[in-house]
Amino acid sequence: MKYFFQSVLWFRLFAGMLIFQTVLCGAELTNANKKEIVYKMYTDYKKDFSSVHEISPREAMRLMKTANVLFVDVRKPAEMDVSMLPNAITKEEFLKNPSKYKDVKIVAYCTISYRSGMFAKKMEKKGIRINNLAGGLLAWVFEGGKVFDTHGETKRIHVYGQKWNYLPRGYEMVMFNFFEKYFQFRDVFTYFDSKGLPAKVKEDTRYTGRIDRISTYQIGQPVKIVFV
Repeated sequence: MKYFFQSVLWFRLFAGMLIFQTVLCGAELTNANKKEIVYKMYTDYKKDFSSVHEISPREAMRLMKTANVLFVDVRKPAEMDVSMLPNAITKEEFLKNPSKYKDVKIVAYCTISYRSGMFAKKMEKKGIRINNLAGGLLAWVFEGGKVFDTHGETKRIHVYGQKWNYLPRGYEMVMFNFFEKYFQFRDVFTYFDSKGLPAKVKEDTRYTGRIDRISTYQIGQPVKIVFV
């Protein structure tokens, strides 16, 4: 038991050092460094939705002045409560009647536009064209775009998790804590038919993300899907 507690103590110290080092290194990054990281991450992510049309933040800003543009926020309520793009609507609102917006340019986004890219890919299969905002909210503010809450313009952005904590100087970061991410967003269960293929997915509608791994058990038994 003594060695167990010593091991736990050393693990906590090691984890604390890693977190401190990460924060310290992050503080040393310039805005140019952070912007480069954001676009690099997005470039890696978009391999999962390469067929989706995308639009750069600057082009979206230009179109806001010359054409009808509708932003669709695919994030969760807790994220949207912090800030959103100008006049954006939720994914749920859009899905109520997509044809209502057929005459405007639809631009979907999330923190870094992975979730929105997957949403656009799904809509593409239904014949609905949606443009994905390259780099998401993070790229938007790096390109000079503004975000708003219920009181007006704000400098606060929900980055979801530490991995995406790359904001320009002067912005305040908000993110989910460990319990919010683990208990609300990670687990999803499905059942397999007699051939071992997914028959039905009972998904937590509060989150759809990139699948990290799937732990398969016996046919007909639950399968745990862990999202990143």
